[in-house]
Amino acid sequence: MQSSATKITLVAIAPRRSRSKSEATDRLLADYIERATRYVPCDAQLFDSEAEFLDWLDRQPGRTPAYAILLDSRGQQYSSEEFSAHIGRIRDDGIQRLVLAIGPADGWSDAARRRANLLLSFGRLTLPHQLARVVLAEQVYRALTILAGHPYHTGH
Repeated sequence: MQSSATKITLVAIAPRRSRSKSEATDRLLADYIERATRYVPCDAQLFDSEAEFLDWLDRQPGRTPAYAILLDSRGQQYSSEEFSAHIGRIRDDGIQRLVLAIGPADGWSDAARRRANLLLSFGRLTLPHQLARVVLAEQVYRALTILAGHPYHTGH
């Protein structure tokens, strides 16, 4: 994905009043985002509510609508290779913005699920938001290295 116009944004819905701070997970998240940025522009955003996120999502500029992957326990489960292939197809389809979002504590609304292009699950385990954000960032980085033929994935 070296010369792609696709920008990746990792999102979490976490009201300010319930956000926990963890320097360790913040450092890991920042590290994986920095690594991913070697391949494509990548950033992270926090939103206070699902409604705020959906409004932002629908206002993203570009010739194509933002492609939204929502993390949901009822979503599809992919291997890292399958996830990478999916991201490659998004890139090849000319999608300008890929948004991967971790939902509110009580789950996504039906409206958000309908807006999603894909519901993705890390499995039936429940993870704290901070840890889920790190896992998501690492999997995005891993997918980008697979697409680039970098040995990161095969070395683990």
